[in-house]
Amino acid sequence: MAATGSGGSDAHCRPRPPISFELFPPRTDAAALALGRTIDRLAEANPAFISVTFGAGGSSRDRSLTVLRYMLENTEVEPMAHLTCVGSSHAEANRLVREFLDAGITSFLALRGDPPVGADPDAGIGDLGSSAELVQLIHRVQEEREPFAQEGIPGIPGVSRIGERTRPERVAVAAFPTGHPRSRGVNQDVDALLAKEVAGANLAITQLFWRADDYLGFVDRARAGGVTIPILPGIMPVTTPARLARLTELTGVEPPPELAIDLEIEPDAEACAELGISYAARLAQAVLDGGAPGLHLYTFNRHEAVLDVLGRLDLHTTAQLVNERNTTPR
Repeated sequence: MAATGSGGSDAHCRPRPPISFELFPPRTDAAALALGRTIDRLAEANPAFISVTFGAGGSSRDRSLTVLRYMLENTEVEPMAHLTCVGSSHAEANRLVREFLDAGITSFLALRGDPPVGADPDAGIGDLGSSAELVQLIHRVQEEREPFAQEGIPGIPGVSRIGERTRPERVAVAAFPTGHPRSRGVNQDVDALLAKEVAGANLAITQLFWRADDYLGFVDRARAGGVTIPILPGIMPVTTPARLARLTELTGVEPPPELAIDLEIEPDAEACAELGISYAARLAQAVLDGGAPGLHLYTFNRHEAVLDVLGRLDLHTTAQLVNERNTTPR
C-alpha cells in the first residue's frame, strides 16, 4: 500500500487501523431498500463493525433490529446495536437486550440518551440513570442467559471446574472530546468515562469534534485519569451547510468557521461535497497520526462520502484489518 498523506514514508509498513460506521434505521420502505445497498457497499470496506442507532419509539426499534438482522444474514460485518436509558424500565431494557442477544447480536453501544424535546434535562429518564448502569445490565443479562457450565480438567479424570461464561463481543460507550452538554468540566467527562469502563465497557466512541487537538487532548486527559479502553474518534464528512447547521443544533459543538463559511458560500453541490470530504480526510489523518486506534465514521446512511474519505487515506479495502482491542491504547 502506498504511503498516505502526511503519514510518512513508512506508512506502507503499518497495519490498517480498524474502521467502523454508524447508520440509523430507515423511515420508509424506499429508504430501507437504499440502505440495504449502502450496507453492502460499506461491507466491502471490511469494517470492524457497523452500529445502528436505536430510537425510543417502538417502530424505530423494530426497524433497527431489521437492519441489524440484515447485516447478520447478508454480510460478514459485526452489527452493533445502540441502546439508551431514556424511557426504559429495568424490565424493558432487560427484554430488549435479550431480544438482541437471541437474534445473534453480541455488540452494543450503551448510551444515556437525551430526554424528549421540552422535558426537564435533569428529570429522571427511566429506571436506568446512566450508561454505566446500562453497561452493567447488558453484562448481567448475558450472564443470566449463559449459566455457568462444568468443564473437565485435563489430566484429572472425573474432576471438573466451572467454565467461563461468554461475554458480549463489544460493549461500547460514548465519549465527549469537547465536553458533555451537562458536564461541569473536563474532569467530570473523564470520570464519567472511567465509571463506564469500570462497569464493563471495553470501547469508547466519541461524539463529533472538528479539530484534532480536541480529540488528542481528551485522550491524554483520559489516560492520565486511568481510562485504558480504546477511544475511537467519531468523524462525519459534512457535505451541505444545512446538515452542518443541523449537527450543530443536535450536538452543541460549534464547527470551525472556515468550514461553515466555505460550505455556506459555495453554490455548487459537488464542490460542497468536496469541501466536506477533504476536511474529514484531513481530520482523520491528523488523529491517526496522533495515535488514534481507528476511525468511526458517521455515514448519514450514505456510503459515498465515507468511502471517499477512506480512499483518500488509502484505507479502503486493500490493507489488513486489525482489531482495535489488539491495538495498544494511546
